Amino acid sequence: MHSKSTISDRLEQEFLSTIKEYERVIYKVCYLYTTPHITLSDLYQETIINLWRAYPKFRHECKISTWIYRIALNTCISFIRKQKNIPEIVTLTHEVNSIMEEQDALQSMLKELYLLINRLGQLDKSIILLYLEEKSYEEIAEITGLTLTNVATKLSRIKDKLRKMKNENDK
Repeated sequence: MHSKSTISDRLEQEFLSTIKEYERVIYKVCYLYTTPHITLSDLYQETIINLWRAYPKFRHECKISTWIYRIALNTCISFIRKQKNIPEIVTLTHEVNSIMEEQDALQSMLKELYLLINRLGQLDKSIILLYLEEKSYEEIAEITGLTLTNVATKLSRIKDKLRKMKNENDK
C-alpha cells in the first residue's frame, strides 16, 4: 500500500510534467486576455492554480489538451469578469508593441491579426484562438460547449468580421 505522501508526490510530479508539456498553450491563451490592468503573469498564475485544484478530479474523458484549454479559457474569462473597471474589449497594444518586431512582415501581420482578434467578444476570441491553434471543429465544440454546427457558423462569421475590420483599417 502506498503512503499518502507518495501518492501526492506522484500526483504533483505528474501535474508538473503536464504543465511543462502544455506551458506554451497556457501562455498563448493567457496572452490573448492580457490588458494594461491584467498581466500575463497574473492570468498564468491563476490558470495554474485552477489547473492544480482540478487536476486530481480529471477523469480523462477528453484529451488533456482539451481539458487544459477549457480551464485556461474559463479562468481568463472569469478573471476579467471579476475586474469591474476593465472594459469589455481587452487591449493588447502595449504588450504586442513591446514583444513583436516591426521589421518582419509576418510579425507585423500577426500583430495586426491579434489586435483585430482583440476587438472581438470573449466567446469569438476563444473560438478563433482555438482555430488558430489548429483545433478541430469537434475539439472547439467540446472546449466551448457549443454544437458543431454553431462552431462552424461562428467561425465563418468571425472570419468575415475580421476581414471587414481589416478592410476598414486599410482605408
